[in-house]
Amino acid sequence: MIPLIFIDVDGTLVGASGKVTEAVWDAVDAARDRGQHLALSTARGAFGASWDMAQRLDPTGWHVFHAGGAVVHAASGEAKGEPLDDELLDVLIDAAGAKDWILEVYSPNAYVVESDAVASVDHAALMGVPFVAGKFASFRQANPRIVRAQFVVDVDQIEAVTSIVAPLGLVATSATSPIMAGTAFVSVTPPGVTKASGIGHICEALNLSIDQVMMVGDGLNDLPAMQAVGHPVAMGNAEVAVKDAAHHVVADVESDGLAEALELSASL
Repeated sequence: MIPLIFIDVDGTLVGASGKVTEAVWDAVDAARDRGQHLALSTARGAFGASWDMAQRLDPTGWHVFHAGGAVVHAASGEAKGEPLDDELLDVLIDAAGAKDWILEVYSPNAYVVESDAVASVDHAALMGVPFVAGKFASFRQANPRIVRAQFVVDVDQIEAVTSIVAPLGLVATSATSPIMAGTAFVSVTPPGVTKASGIGHICEALNLSIDQVMMVGDGLNDLPAMQAVGHPVAMGNAEVAVKDAAHHVVADVESDGLAEALELSASL
C-alpha cells in the first residue's frame, strides 16, 4: 500500500465542471480509512477552492501549492518556501507589460492581478475567489514574501513566455485546465523550485522516501514530480510526456481516473 499520494487539481482532481465528483470523494475517503496520507500538489494558491480541497484531503497535513513555491500545513497555515527575487520579479512585470500579457503575483495565500481582462475574471472564478484587480506595488508592500508569478496566456504563447523566463534562471512550468480551454497558466518559481521539490520537503517531514510516494497528474508542470516519485500515475487526459513518464495510466478526469488511481495505490 502506498503511504503517501500527491494529487494534482486541474485535469486530475477536477474536470470541466470544476467540482470533485462523489465517486472520487468516495475513493478519497476509502484511502484515508486505509491509513493513507493524501496531499495536493498543485500550481494553485493556498486559498479559495484549492484550500477547501486540501482540507478535505487531509486537514492536518502538508500540501504543495504554487507549483512547489509553497508547502503549507492545512491545520496551522504555516507556509514554507523560497521567495522570488525582487529584481527578477520586476523583470517579469516589465515583460508582461511590454507584451500585454496577463501576469498574476502570489504570496502563499493571496494574489494580485492588475489586468481586468476576461481571462483574469474567469481565472478568479476558477480559483473560487472574487475578482478584484489591484496594483503589484501595493500588494508587494503588504505581502513581502512573493513565492510565484504566473502568466495567463493563450496556449500558443507558452514558448514565448518561457523564452523570456529561462534566461533569468527561473523555473517556468505550464499547465492547462479543462475549465478554461485554450488558456495556459505558466508558473514562474525560484531556481530549483518545482512540484518535485515541494514533495521532497513533505517526504522529509513525514520521514518517507520519495520512492514510496505516488503522484497522480496530467500536465507538464507535473512532470518533475512524476520523474521523481517511485509511483507516477498519469491521467488518461495527460500530456504525452506525462504518460511517457508514468508507470500506470488510468482513465481520464471525466471518467473518474483519480478514483482508479487511488484504488491502484492500495495494491502497490
